[in-house]
Amino acid sequence: MTQHSAGILLYRYKDGTLQVLLVHPGGPFWVNKDLAAWSIPKGLLEEGEDPLDTARREFAEETGFSVDGDFIDLGELKQPGGKVVHAWALEGDLDETRISSNTFPLEWPTHSGRIQEFPEVDRGEWFDAETARLKIHKGQIPFLDRLLSRLKPVHSPGSE
Repeated sequence: MTQHSAGILLYRYKDGTLQVLLVHPGGPFWVNKDLAAWSIPKGLLEEGEDPLDTARREFAEETGFSVDGDFIDLGELKQPGGKVVHAWALEGDLDETRISSNTFPLEWPTHSGRIQEFPEVDRGEWFDAETARLKIHKGQIPFLDRLLSRLKPVHSPGSE
């Protein structure tokens, strides 16, 4: 059975530049990974749960911030691993230094018998679109493209 997840791509304009919020996964596997390792805050749908409700819940669990507003549906993408991700964009702002994530248990080091807790997200950061394209998981790049194509007519230079 195909797994489905949902997430939110938060964006803002700072000094006239579009920025998107990405999160870096926590845990020992991701410690030294940067390029193509970041993601939109997202997580698995629970049985019978509405995808947008999932996206909002997961955003809160992974960042510690609740969001609401006029969501832009960015559609679905099938990830290289087979999972289907549905995403929405939302204009908003938050202090990325105050991100606080839920945790998960993991035996670490492997085969040690020692269970440790790790944050699902170890940090978040605002990136301009060009940098975000390098940082975000390759399977999520089309979400950036969809956001940019939706915003271009509204926020292009001289459109005020």
